[in-house]
Amino acid sequence: MTLAFFAATPKAMEHLLAEELHSLGAQQIKETVAGVHFSGDLSTGYRACLWSRIANRVLLPLAHFPVTSQEDLYRGVQTINWHDHLKPDGSFAVTFNAKNSTVINNSHFGALKVKDAVVDQLRENYGSRPHIDTERPDIRINVLLNRSEATLSLDLSGESLHRRGYRDASIKAPIKENLAAALLMRCNWPKIARQGGTLIDPMCGSGTFLIEGAMMAADYAPGLLRDYFGFLGWKQHQPTLWKTLIAEANTRKSAGLVTLPVIAGFDHNRRNLSAAQIHVNNAGLTKWIQLDCQDISTAAPQQNWQPGLLICNPPYGERLGDTQSTALLYKQFGETLKRRFNGWQAGLIIGDQELGFRIGIRSQKPVVFYNGALECVLLRMTIDDKAFFEPKPLTAEDRLERINSLINDPYRSAKARINAIDEDKPIKHQQTTPLMAEETYKTPATGTTDAPEKPKEETSNNLTATDFANRLKKNLKNLAAWANKNKINCYRIYDADLPEYAAAIDLYRDINDTVWLNVQEYEPPKTVDPAKANQRLAALLTELPKALMIQPSQISLKIRRKQKQTDQYEKLDDQGRFHIVDEHGCRLQVNFTDYLDTGLFLDHRPLRLMIQQQAKGKRFLNLFAYTGSATVHAAIGGAKTTTTVDLSNTYLDWAKTNLALNKNDGNHEFIQADCLQWLEDEAKHPYPRQYDLILLDPPTFSNSKRMDDIFDIQQDHVRLINQALKLLHRSGVLYFSTNFRRFKLDQDALSSAKIEDISAQTIPADFARNPKIHYCWRITK
Repeated sequence: MTLAFFAATPKAMEHLLAEELHSLGAQQIKETVAGVHFSGDLSTGYRACLWSRIANRVLLPLAHFPVTSQEDLYRGVQTINWHDHLKPDGSFAVTFNAKNSTVINNSHFGALKVKDAVVDQLRENYGSRPHIDTERPDIRINVLLNRSEATLSLDLSGESLHRRGYRDASIKAPIKENLAAALLMRCNWPKIARQGGTLIDPMCGSGTFLIEGAMMAADYAPGLLRDYFGFLGWKQHQPTLWKTLIAEANTRKSAGLVTLPVIAGFDHNRRNLSAAQIHVNNAGLTKWIQLDCQDISTAAPQQNWQPGLLICNPPYGERLGDTQSTALLYKQFGETLKRRFNGWQAGLIIGDQELGFRIGIRSQKPVVFYNGALECVLLRMTIDDKAFFEPKPLTAEDRLERINSLINDPYRSAKARINAIDEDKPIKHQQTTPLMAEETYKTPATGTTDAPEKPKEETSNNLTATDFANRLKKNLKNLAAWANKNKINCYRIYDADLPEYAAAIDLYRDINDTVWLNVQEYEPPKTVDPAKANQRLAALLTELPKALMIQPSQISLKIRRKQKQTDQYEKLDDQGRFHIVDEHGCRLQVNFTDYLDTGLFLDHRPLRLMIQQQAKGKRFLNLFAYTGSATVHAAIGGAKTTTTVDLSNTYLDWAKTNLALNKNDGNHEFIQADCLQWLEDEAKHPYPRQYDLILLDPPTFSNSKRMDDIFDIQQDHVRLINQALKLLHRSGVLYFSTNFRRFKLDQDALSSAKIEDISAQTIPADFARNPKIHYCWRITK
């Protein structure tokens, strides 16, 4: 019997997955964004679960039906005879996702509706009901509601297939197993292994590349170690067929291990090596993978090792925190490769192409992948004298060429290739007064007012206004589709993409469909000629109205200097012009003139949505609340109570206005106080307040006159988090965030709490170029 399946995968890996499924005997293969449709018999689905190194999940669609109301969803689920799939006293779980739906946009509510339909049917017909098991249910039901069309599937994988079974749950790794496998494939490791080539990871960390490479070379099925799949408790499961496939996989593994080439990993950190050894042992590969404590400066292959592939995920800016040290590390790495690995292939995962340039070895066209939400780049190179060069500072043209090469890469996600802007359709605008910055503006160096010169075409060694316009146009095309799809009205469209035009540009579309731009020029360094900086700024301001078809009066301009301890939230003007925008169903006030920031931090958009989705029936506490946007999200999400605490009466009034705009009459409390002192006072109470959901997003520093002391996030965060935890219910969640780029969380001092770094999950696509815009942790007791 031929069945239809869908295999999900991270973006930019669809082509590799399609090739893999073809090798497993799949038919009617069709790629789509973040997945591949295919068909085959049940054994094909089983093989995909057992053998796919790339897929996250394998789904078996059971039904497609229209959903124009909540009742439609319930009735659609009940059209399936659930007794064919699940025992009346069995267990199940529901995963529900909604995209562009106006009927149901709360995943928890949708999952409950599906659960009710299944339970009601089985209880009515058989007198007993199945129970919910979110960990390892007999079956896992997956529902995708796309606009008004629902697809209901069985999740045959049960849990993500990247969980091979060898990783210790307490050990975190910077890269998932299926992404590691994809990168190895892109580096042509299977062919190199067949030719007897060696695999080396000189910065092996917890050993993911080594183990995935060994399994690939040994014909070792990645699912062979798993003791759970989503079909094992399914009533239509065929145990005999599954046992046959397992036996076949074990036979192939035994034969493959006999001819396994040399696989070796080095790391200078013994803790990393201990983690790698645990994983190697768990995978049953102790005899075949060599581990040694070596620094990259001493790493070298043994004389009898055949040249093969060197692959690694070296630390980059976000992980080292020091630009000069990072550049030096990459230069030293390049010297090691040139001296000791001549004749090898290399694959390097980097966060910044300019760092890859420091290695001094020419590479093939870079390949973009996504490690969670974080974009990373794979550089592939042949280590050969002909490819060596001496790194020199990049010119502006070099940087532009490298950025363009990323955008045009065929393995980049589909959104980068969608022409989403209808260039003949103007953006709605309103007539207002001219932009002051178009007539005069202050130079950051002198503070004097000068008339901007007409932008001139610069020399061949510099970027021109045309280059900026082209970059902006490309950004708009890429981001518009993403914003429309996710119903996002306010987002960053440019962030110093071109070094000569150093500004951040944010687009705000208000509830009247009027577009506003907030431009923040980064203060040029003293080495830059102020006249030339003014010329570029004038060119930027000239191009923006043309690119977005708006009036100059719809653009505001600020100079963003390095913040001092005296100007946190400093007031710049007193025009009092506010605009109302919509963010995921929440109406919020923004102001483009009176303060450096607008009242809405766009990079925290995903975190606010998480709070909205988790707030139903919860007691929510918003500390250092600023304008209370997170409070509004919690209220819209159905929070039982909200408490909003901030030292500034101005921002508390703004928060109250935001809440009033949404006509939410729930139980809401606003407290003007020093948050740290308020927490300490509350914790001393015999019966301290208890909250189910807490947002803790403090400033980097604060020295308000109302405070007794200067607050410094690095010095004070442990005390702050511990005090907040005293108010957290035992089953509650605390989200802690900071935008201090050099921040280091002291986890040892917080060892009594469970801490999960979710920074990557909270960086939206429009800030993907700047993953250090903030850090975020999920903390529980």
